[in-house]
Amino acid sequence: MAEDIYRRLQQQLDQYSMGFPQTASGIEIRILQYLFTEQEAQMFSQLSPMLETARTVSTRTGQPEEAVAEQLEVMADKGLLFCLKKGDEARYGAIPFVHGLFEFQVKNLKPEFAAMARQYFEEAFDHAMQKGAEYFLRTIPVHKSIDVTHHVASHEDALAILRDKPAIVVTDCICRKTAALVDHDCGKPLEACFMFGSMGQYYLDRGMGRKISLAEAEKILADCREAGLVTQPATSQNPGGMCNCCGDCCGVLRALNKHPKPADLVFSNHFARVDAYACTGCEACMDRCQMGALAVGDEDIARVDLDRCIGCGLCVSVCPVEAVSLVPKSGSDYRIPPESMADQMMHLARKRGVI
Repeated sequence: MAEDIYRRLQQQLDQYSMGFPQTASGIEIRILQYLFTEQEAQMFSQLSPMLETARTVSTRTGQPEEAVAEQLEVMADKGLLFCLKKGDEARYGAIPFVHGLFEFQVKNLKPEFAAMARQYFEEAFDHAMQKGAEYFLRTIPVHKSIDVTHHVASHEDALAILRDKPAIVVTDCICRKTAALVDHDCGKPLEACFMFGSMGQYYLDRGMGRKISLAEAEKILADCREAGLVTQPATSQNPGGMCNCCGDCCGVLRALNKHPKPADLVFSNHFARVDAYACTGCEACMDRCQMGALAVGDEDIARVDLDRCIGCGLCVSVCPVEAVSLVPKSGSDYRIPPESMADQMMHLARKRGVI
């Protein structure tokens, strides 16, 4: 009976975001059993991503309102639900595995869960992320890597995204915390993920992040760029979050690295180009690239593998002789991200065949 409850929960989660696919080993069920009690799994199964008050859930399920309210609040505190509070009213909704259950463990991440999550990513979720990467996170270039003569849309500029937000919350990178507990500590900045709007408020309310000024956010972004991290906001023009990722820890970049053509999987409007006459073959760009898209050949000239380049611009910012440039895509190759987070989720659902 308990197995049936968790299998139904897995199937429900598989409808959201990038899904939550079943595995041969059953690791996904062990993850759910670790996170949810049977009672919590039952409650989650009665919810949807549409936010509801405890009173509405109580009326619909026939359970006492006080008990429902208490359980929903406990689950939100455990990172098992999303909660939006306005004044004295709280509304709750179901969440996907990513971004959701996995990231919401950032405050209380334990080695047991980190190991299970890593196993699950390797068995099934890496493939799910490859399929959904373009409508989950997108790559935007390092600000200094763009030629100032080109007009850069605000949704392609991390600084413009930050400056447009009335409130900014920063939290630790769940991927780097997981990697540090499982196999390695890359040493890159840990406090590197920005949350905005209602998502930022949720992180703040649950003690998973802290509110920062625009100046501090810009300093964190600069430090992340200096450390060679790829900036990835959600794939919408008005993102609810923005990550700074490394290729050896980030779930999305790790999954992309396993694919022979990661450039085909991402939402990116730029690619790198090397001036063969200016290149000295110093290999600085190779060390910087998170996708292994650059190599120095026999002629001591760097070459770009366009199947692997995701247009982040990190190679441009580190080239000592300015031999590398970032080129904007044109025509039908240039894409405008969905206007809102809701539109983003609709695009992702259509791509996965959920709707």
